[in-house]
Amino acid sequence: MDAQKIEPEEVVPASRKLGRSDALALAKSAKRVIVAKGAKVQDFAIAGKPDPAAIDAMLGPTGNLRAPCLRVGTTLIVGFSDAAYREVLGGAMKG
Repeated sequence: MDAQKIEPEEVVPASRKLGRSDALALAKSAKRVIVAKGAKVQDFAIAGKPDPAAIDAMLGPTGNLRAPCLRVGTTLIVGFSDAAYREVLGGAMKG
């Protein structure tokens, strides 16, 4: 993100483990959750209470929130997907 001159509002160190309750709180604050696991990308529309499948997708095998996690407006991206970042960030990610 440095190369794109995008400044994060908050950075959480990897030593701070975020679990299911943190994932639920993040999902509740979003209208859309995009979860990337390798080449697989899932897109969840959040209307009110988040779907348990969305929360499960946000968590890794250890039960912790996947990294990186990025909130842009009402969209939450969990995991890394270049295509999802480009879509959500629009023209900010050129290169």
